[in-house]
Amino acid sequence: MIQFYNTLTKKKEEFKPIKKGQVLMYVCGPTVYNYIHVGNARSAIAFDTVRRYFEFRGYQVKYVSNFTDVDDKIIRASQELGISVKEVTDKFIAAFYEDTAALNVKKATLNPRVMDTMDDIIAFVQALVKKDFAYESQGDVYYRARKFKNYGKLSGQSVDDLELGASQRVASTDQSKKEDPLDFALWKAAKPNEISWQSPWGMGRPGWHIECSVMATKYLGETIDIHAGGQDLEFPHHENEIAQSEARTGKQFARYWMHNGFVTIGDDDEKMSKSLGNFVTVHDIIKKVDPQVIRFLMATTQYRRPIRYNHDNLEEAKNNLTKLKTAVANVRFRQKDASDGVLEKEIVAAFEQNKQKFITAMDDDFNAQNGIAVVYEMAKQLNVYAERKTVEEKTLNYLLTEFNKIISIFGIEFADENVTDSVIENLIEERYLAREKKDFARSDEIRDELKKKGIVLEDTPQGTRWKRI
Repeated sequence: MIQFYNTLTKKKEEFKPIKKGQVLMYVCGPTVYNYIHVGNARSAIAFDTVRRYFEFRGYQVKYVSNFTDVDDKIIRASQELGISVKEVTDKFIAAFYEDTAALNVKKATLNPRVMDTMDDIIAFVQALVKKDFAYESQGDVYYRARKFKNYGKLSGQSVDDLELGASQRVASTDQSKKEDPLDFALWKAAKPNEISWQSPWGMGRPGWHIECSVMATKYLGETIDIHAGGQDLEFPHHENEIAQSEARTGKQFARYWMHNGFVTIGDDDEKMSKSLGNFVTVHDIIKKVDPQVIRFLMATTQYRRPIRYNHDNLEEAKNNLTKLKTAVANVRFRQKDASDGVLEKEIVAAFEQNKQKFITAMDDDFNAQNGIAVVYEMAKQLNVYAERKTVEEKTLNYLLTEFNKIISIFGIEFADENVTDSVIENLIEERYLAREKKDFARSDEIRDELKKKGIVLEDTPQGTRWKRI
């Protein structure tokens, strides 16, 4: 029984999916005007780990994560670089895929973009205007936050407190257009030399919050299982998503809300962010630090806890990862001279006992720290059995297969050094021929087979590249 903390109810709850055996999951993605930093990567890794665990437990996960490709920061970057908004976003979306692939983050089922969803966004805003939850003002469209019952229910704030905060945040020019300081923009009138689209309210572009409501409901349905993102998105972004979506549909938007903790840096444990200028990009750091080490540090910390990013923690993660890699290598070496034999029940039972402890730990709010502690015990078992000359190949194969399934939840996959370069090249050639014949099932099978052996493929315009991880 998987249970985890629901930000909406402020307590741990048993997960009960809308559709049996399926998880409908939406995770807020990046605003693509720069390379992602390690703090951004935390969210991608945390919820990739959650997704992998659901899959390990037998669920089919439909995982949608957006790209914000229309935004003030993107427009500024476009003007500074002297290139179009689309050129900026295409560049950094490609960089996002490259950097997250290095961290072994699985691609989302869908990565919708704002620019490709504009008609849906305009229709959504129109529906809110028609229901009197929104109003036009000088080319802008604002949402009447106070009209939505229980506004503030996610962040646990009262309307009076929110009103005071809104009054302090909003510039006087924006305030003059609003009926109420709490109201927020769904659509913004175009400024000179700014990318814009035609709408019933004139040329303009969407506000930030509306895009996720539109994309989540379009691709996952009016009610979804899980909505997730960084802790900093709880208010106002996620609060506003709830208000918009539930006003539009009349249904609960998301049954469970998950928020990952911050990555902190420096002696003062300051939150890593672009606005504070204290960030380290993944693009730069993976040139100096093994991406697997970064992944291991992030994935083995319980997702709600903060992570201190420093040299000591990276070194500890590196050392612990080496212990696991050594255990796997010891079993692989032992497999070379093991006789086939039978599956040895006592060894399997001892290993299964630890596997169940791992499941118990992860079922409790995806407690990766308790889970990885059990994995270290399992690695010790591998080392012991690799030393015993009496343990036979069938048992070793079982142990290694099950161990790899578990560590892959954390995004860790070790290369099989027994797979030679020529074997890899032959499989890549076979995959190329399969794709030529449109036999995509075999093509995917080869990719997955190599991945299990720690070989990652990257398709480029110049051909397929590969590397061991």
